[in-house]
Amino acid sequence: MKQVKILGTGCAKCNQLADAVNAVIASESIEAEVEKVEDMQKIMAYNVLSTPALVVDGEVRCKGRVPSASELKELLAGPAKKGGCCGGGGNGSSCC
Repeated sequence: MKQVKILGTGCAKCNQLADAVNAVIASESIEAEVEKVEDMQKIMAYNVLSTPALVVDGEVRCKGRVPSASELKELLAGPAKKGGCCGGGGNGSSCC
């Protein structure tokens, strides 16, 4: 079972990400436990300065935006891809 965390202070975008994640999990029948983390100390422990952020199995997969449903499917489905959004690759600039 996947461990999914939504990091954010409860703002509209954080709630939008939580709703989108729950919708993808339901539509794709993904076995996952979803937790909303609103405590700033816990958020900072993930080295996240821009919320909302999505953490899957302990890895920050995306931060600072709400991904599309198709991107969420990819982020929730498998391991992080190198070179993708927050995947540690690319041209050195952050997409998030």
